[in-house]
Order: sequence, then structure tokens, then C-alpha cells
Amino acid sequence: MSWLFAVAGVLALAFSLRYAWWRPATDWRRPRVLMYHMVSDPVPGAKFNGLRVSPAAFERQLAWLAANGFHFATMSDLVEGSVPAKTVAITFDDGYQDNYVNAFPLLKRYGAKATLYLVVDRHDRDWSTYKKAHHASGELMREPKLTDAQVREMVQSGVFELGAHTITHANLPTLDAAARDREVAGARAELERQYGVPVTSFAYPFGIFGDPDVEAARAAGYSNAVTTVDGIDAHPYADPLRIRRVKISGKDNFLAFVLRMRSGKRGFPK
Repeated sequence: MSWLFAVAGVLALAFSLRYAWWRPATDWRRPRVLMYHMVSDPVPGAKFNGLRVSPAAFERQLAWLAANGFHFATMSDLVEGSVPAKTVAITFDDGYQDNYVNAFPLLKRYGAKATLYLVVDRHDRDWSTYKKAHHASGELMREPKLTDAQVREMVQSGVFELGAHTITHANLPTLDAAARDREVAGARAELERQYGVPVTSFAYPFGIFGDPDVEAARAAGYSNAVTTVDGIDAHPYADPLRIRRVKISGKDNFLAFVLRMRSGKRGFPK
């Protein structure tokens, strides 16, 4: 019998490490900013399935948020005024076409809002190589991206707020000052020109940034910027240009999502 207890202990430890269920809930007055990329089914053998949250999983997450009294907000809502307890801001990075095909109808169904961080020059571009050269699979380049007409419809609906994600999804710390400013300030100017709406929020590509990149975002006139650092910030924000987010992965199950809404962080093994 002792081996049964030993196996049970190992399984319990693995469960605790995987889900970190023991972490206390972060104050519910602190908004949860959720980070998504795609809302699409996983692709067998694909490298970036962690970026793909299935439509069924996304709907279950929205239904849970709505049923549990969460208030949906854009990033502008968060930084421009007070928000109630249990506020969630859904964000999408890059500009994948499934955001329109799959996420947009579900957001409307549940009365939710979101912020779209759009890469200006997003078509036929494999930006994963800007972070790691050996990622040159072409997977993200082949993934269909939003058309200008789809972006206009999403923004004009009031469901989506438009944010900037640079011109080319650049790895900002690798650029000189002039190129960095073109990517950061130029993205805001071009998106405002194309879509006729204010663009006041920014997302650092890959979550890679340094102090010069933060200052470039500030100089470009952004009121807030999001990172990929796991966690939940106090509100109002001490530094609205370094806002942490809760990463939502297509490789996680529903229990992981619910627990991450509590603390904002993953368990120990990713």
C-alpha cells in the first residue's frame, strides 16, 4: 500500500506545481489584462499552437467571465478612469484573421470588448525570425491576417479598440533610435490615418523592450503600453507604459484559465 501513497503524493505534487492552486487570489479590484493571439483550432505539428486558443475554449472562457460578474473593458477604459472590481481587458496581438472570423462574433454574443494590437505591415511577414532566427518555419507568415476592411468593421462596431504593435513587429532593442521611432511613432500615425480613430495604446513586440523603447512610446503619445510580463498590476497604474498581462495559452485547459484569473500567473512548469 505504501507505493500507492507514494504515487498519490507525486501526483498531488505535480498537480500543485502545474496549477499553483494554492496561490491566493490577487485583489479583485485589480483589473485582469488578458493576452491572446489567435482564436483558432490547433494545427497538428505546428510550432505556435500555444498562440491558438480554440473557438470552443474561448467561448467557454467568455461565458465563465460573464457568469461570474466580470466587467469587460478596453485599455483606454482602464487608464482613463476608475473601473469596478472584477474588470477584465481582453487584448489580441498581431492581427490574425481569426480574430474577425471567430473571436468577433463571440465577443458580440457575450457583450464583451477587446483591444486589438495591430501590426501595420502584417502580410507575408514571418516576424518570429526577428526574435529567433531558427524559427524560420514560415508558419506565422502563412497564417491569414486581417484585411483593412475587417479591421474597420471591428473598430466601428465599438467591440474593438485599436492599438499599435509597430510597423513590422520589430524587435525594438535591436534597432537604432531612428528605426525604433519609425516603428513606434510611425505605427500610431499610420493606423490613425488608415482607420480614422485615435490610437493611444501600444504593445511591445515579443514583450521585448528596454527603457529607450518605453520612452519612445511615451514620446509618441501613447497613454499606455502592455508587456508580456505575467501578472496583475495595481490600479491605477504606477507605470501605465509597462502594464503586465495574463497570458492565455491554447495549450492550457479550463482549470488553468480559472486559476490564472485568480493570481495572473502560471504554475511552475509551462
